[in-house]
Order: sequence, then C-alpha cells, then structure tokens
Amino acid sequence: MQPNVDIGEALRKGYNLYKENISTLLIATLLAAIISVLSVGILAGPMLAGIVLLTLGLIDKRTPKPEIGDLFKGFSFFIPSLVFVILLVVVSFVGQFILGLIPILGFLLSILFSMALSTAVMFTIFYIVDRQMEVVAAIQQSVDTVKQNFWIFLGVNIVANVVSSLGVIACFIGIVVTLPMYFCTIAVVYRDLHPASAPQM
Repeated sequence: MQPNVDIGEALRKGYNLYKENISTLLIATLLAAIISVLSVGILAGPMLAGIVLLTLGLIDKRTPKPEIGDLFKGFSFFIPSLVFVILLVVVSFVGQFILGLIPILGFLLSILFSMALSTAVMFTIFYIVDRQMEVVAAIQQSVDTVKQNFWIFLGVNIVANVVSSLGVIACFIGIVVTLPMYFCTIAVVYRDLHPASAPQM
C-alpha cells in the first residue's frame, strides 16, 4: 500500500506546528547549530536527534510539554546519530565527486544525486529516535518507506528544503529562523505515516 502524502497539507501542518512553538524551536535550532559548528560537526548527529525528539514530542502533545532542554536528549542516541551523519556525508561527497567528473552534465547529476540521497534517508533519524532502530536498519526502513512513492517524497523534500533555504538570504540567522520549518514538515509526514502508539507521559 502506497503512503498517502499531500505536500500542501504537510506544509500547512508543518507551518502551524512551527508557528505554535516558534520560540522553543527557534532557540533549540540556534543552540543545535552553534553546538554543531563549535564541535566541528561531531555533535551534529546528537543535535539532529534532539531536534527530531523535540519536534515529535510537540506533534504528539506529550506532557509535560517538550522544552528547549529536550534538545540534549539527543545525546541518548549519540553513536547511531553520529554514524548516520558520517555515512551520509561520506556517501554524498563520494557520489557528488564521481558524478562531478562527468563532462557537461556532471554538476546537474551531482545535484540530482544529492537530492535523491537525502530523500531516500529522510526518515532515518526518526526511526533511530522514535523506534530505537540501529543505523543500518533505520536507513533500510527509510529507503523502504520512501521507495513506495519516491516522487511524492522527493517533492516533499524539495519543497521543504526550498522553504528552509530561504533563510540563506539572511545568512546564518536567517537559516536558523527557517530551518525548523523543514524539520516540522518532515516530522509531520513521518508521524502521519507512523502514528504514536500511545500517549507519551
């Protein structure tokens, strides 16, 4: 059965989630970005896991309500999140480098490869933190979910990326302001596909 995903609805829900929790998500994203940069990317994985935990907690309306400090719960998934980020960076770099060597079309192919790769693994960190899966299993599950309707998920990923990338215009601060929108949108799609099994207390 193919997943039923409405891009417009996902963006609407993602925007509403962001708007309703803007201060929490903004500060958490800013902290995550600063910590990731200062650690030279080493803590990017746990910070990503923390953002996902926080976002899912807000969607699930957990009590007590998720707070900025929940960002640091991502350290509970330090190893798998770190391994995932490393694998993603290495595969992306190698793939883009090889495709970039192709005359004329190399640049375009490398961009397409990057988008396809990020789409295929877009739910990996969610499976790691929400289902406590190991890295390889989480990657495989993400790929299996996405391939059921790849073009729809690619569209969601592209649109969410475009919206979040608008912050590039305003440099670092702008990115921090718009990046939560990406996480909110993808989290909404993930939770629609995988409803929480029970209320989280």
